[in-house]
Amino acid sequence: MTAAAGGATRPPYWGLLLPAALMLMVTMGTRQSMGLFVSPLNTSTGLGIVAISFALAVGQLMWGVAQPIFGAVADRYGPGRVLVLGGLLGAAGIALAPWIPTRWGLVITLGVLASAGAGAGAFSILIGAVATRLPAEKRSFAAGFINAGGSFGQFVFAPLVQGLITAFGWMSALYSLAALTIAAMPFARPLRKRAAPKTTTATTGITLREQLRAAMRHRSYLLLHASFLTCGVHVAFLMTHLPGEVALCGLSAQVSANAIGLIGLANIAGSLVAGTLGQHFRLKNLLFCFYAARTILILGYLAAPKTPLVLYIFAAGMGFTFLATVPPTAGLVGKLFGMRYMATLFGLTLFSHQVGGFFGAWLGGVTVASTGSYQWMWYADAALALAAALLNIPIKEAPLARRVAMA
Repeated sequence: MTAAAGGATRPPYWGLLLPAALMLMVTMGTRQSMGLFVSPLNTSTGLGIVAISFALAVGQLMWGVAQPIFGAVADRYGPGRVLVLGGLLGAAGIALAPWIPTRWGLVITLGVLASAGAGAGAFSILIGAVATRLPAEKRSFAAGFINAGGSFGQFVFAPLVQGLITAFGWMSALYSLAALTIAAMPFARPLRKRAAPKTTTATTGITLREQLRAAMRHRSYLLLHASFLTCGVHVAFLMTHLPGEVALCGLSAQVSANAIGLIGLANIAGSLVAGTLGQHFRLKNLLFCFYAARTILILGYLAAPKTPLVLYIFAAGMGFTFLATVPPTAGLVGKLFGMRYMATLFGLTLFSHQVGGFFGAWLGGVTVASTGSYQWMWYADAALALAAALLNIPIKEAPLARRVAMA
């Protein structure tokens, strides 16, 4: 342990990273498996693909809305209470969904309650809880490692959930996810306190309101929001509608579960690589490469025959870039504004991502219901991935205080 300010001691490095990664494994694994419920829900309830897609789209938006709100609470009172409240909300929403299988019932349960709970235990809270208690040189790898926990959850949960749906039905699968959410809550204990980071010129004496006002006028921060918003469209579209795309290709539900699991597995590598590279290269250049790679992968998928092997290669390629954008984005927020209000500022960035996520999940359902295929959404997906890449080019990585001093 290293001595910290005021005679306090820093907790063990892995004693923070492992609980945070395990919590994110459960919240992200649960959340990213929701697309597997679209078909069984539609078959059981007859609500239609558009209604179910809308409920999951509301969930995308609510996951984003929750993060800056819970982030502000965590910045003020510490993340422990936020993580526990998130677990309770998430479990309640998932467990109540089978009892209210109507259009608005799914909006309230899966769209609002479960997604708000997942937002309280998501990237901004967990990365913020750990980053404020680590030296600057370890933060990029820590963000990548925690992010990899979420990816591992997707890899584990997708085949698990599909197996539960096949063996016991979608209701029992949801009850199982609610139980796992409750079981993960003890991992919040080592993260319950927020250690005040050393102040920097960028944050000395500044209130949250003043920091938010400065951030909303900062061009690089706004560009980061814009690129993350476009990213959200195609991430949510793929995770919600990949099972539908696989079915339209005449392939089995197991292929879609395997593909979603592959996205998670490849994302572990992508997250760790992004976290490591972020210690040596400019973060905006990493983001450009990840988004540009998605454009190439989508266009390649559209041109290729739709076989299981093609689906698996596409899933692995997209998976490598999916959550790999989170460590560089979080790192840029920290570079620009320091760590004092990290959970709030990064939470706002993730909210922008989820605004895009709402449209990706919802418009995917509208497109397939209107045209019988996802073709036009794939074209939009490729265009938006390219736009996200280009938006990162003008971003300035210098901290705000240094930029003001140099002006």
